[in-house]
Amino acid sequence: MSVVNVIGGGLAGCEAAHRIAAEGIRVKLWEMRPQKPSPVHETGNLSELVCSNSLKSDIQGTAQGLLKAEMRILGSLLLDCAEQTRVPAGSALAVDRLKFSQLVTDRIEANTLIEVIREEVLTIPAGEVSIIATGPLTSEKFWQHLQNITGSNLYFFDAVAPSVTAASLNREKVFKASRYGKGSDDYYNCPLQKEEYEHFYEQLVAADIKEGHAIDNIPFFSACTPIEVMARRGIDTLRFGPMRPVGLEIPGDDSRPYAVLQLRQEDKEGRIYGLVGFQTRLRWGEQDRVFRLIPGLENAEFVRYGVMHRNSYINSPRLLNSTLQLKDNPKIFFAGQITGVEGYMESAAAGIIAGINAVRFLNGQSLLTPEPVTMLGALLTFISSAREDIFQPINANFGLLPPLEKNERNKKLRYEKYSERALNSMIEFSELLPGMLNFK
Repeated sequence: MSVVNVIGGGLAGCEAAHRIAAEGIRVKLWEMRPQKPSPVHETGNLSELVCSNSLKSDIQGTAQGLLKAEMRILGSLLLDCAEQTRVPAGSALAVDRLKFSQLVTDRIEANTLIEVIREEVLTIPAGEVSIIATGPLTSEKFWQHLQNITGSNLYFFDAVAPSVTAASLNREKVFKASRYGKGSDDYYNCPLQKEEYEHFYEQLVAADIKEGHAIDNIPFFSACTPIEVMARRGIDTLRFGPMRPVGLEIPGDDSRPYAVLQLRQEDKEGRIYGLVGFQTRLRWGEQDRVFRLIPGLENAEFVRYGVMHRNSYINSPRLLNSTLQLKDNPKIFFAGQITGVEGYMESAAAGIIAGINAVRFLNGQSLLTPEPVTMLGALLTFISSAREDIFQPINANFGLLPPLEKNERNKKLRYEKYSERALNSMIEFSELLPGMLNFK
């Protein structure tokens, strides 16, 4: 019986393994944790979320919402698990981290066609079809093996935001609301007046950081720039970024705060909340001191501090086809963040396509990629055709899609038409896949 190796038990690896098994093909899913821990993971669960518990917007008129809708058409395992472990987060899809990863682990381990092997892989199995989905935290030894094969060695730095207990919040100062009233009042909000914000800002930019001013030379992914680095760009940068007060009013007097920090629920029970947009590499003691200057967090109990880690990825435009197949070795596929798609759902979606194409390769069929009018197809087109010399990781965004036949000036209507065109195309793509019957 044919078998496919999937190396890496993260989001992309689990989607790929699930997809392959649905086609009746055996899978060896290799995951080094917990035998070999990573710098930021806390458990040995498969698909453990690291940077945030939010899978971003679930509204179809957004790029992230469209990508999710496309993934649902393709039978996404992770989105099914996310719905079952969902926590309140306004218009975003957020999950209880532990329950989500445990459910994914249970689903994968219960599949009789998937063998989970808890070992660090040092080399790609010779002569076998393999999907490399080791993610941005690929172990040093395996990364060296990949570098020897591909000659590619790119990276950027990512940061994680801290989390606090709900019980430690000052309820006399925080209030619950979602921006512009979207969804229910799912976020705690810490409002700051002008003097409070300026004092917090001064302390933040002066705070000690682990490597001093060497931080200025580090390549960050733009969506995960540490809050203290962002603050150095100017005193109002945070007020127009993660601490923007628009869409929020202080209850009682209906006034808008000068700045605001939002806290998003991270567990089903509502005991833990994450500081939205507050990725940081501050020393832990400085996080205690500086973040408690924010009204409502005076006595905050931190259950997790922010950390920073290095994310590695390959030069996909030089190495991969849009089918995620290695150009120089047709038996090797790549999936997830290691390809340069950035984000939880982007990574998982790439895993679905890698799984589809690994099976088609085994069966002697032509490989497939969704049309670039779909969000997933556009992402795969970009990472396989961007300029090699300036290639950087990218999130799903409408700017990747080809223009409509008839230009629509109204942005909301334009995005709706993008979405309609994309979903029609994805449905047509799914009809080319006999294995889709196993998802219905």
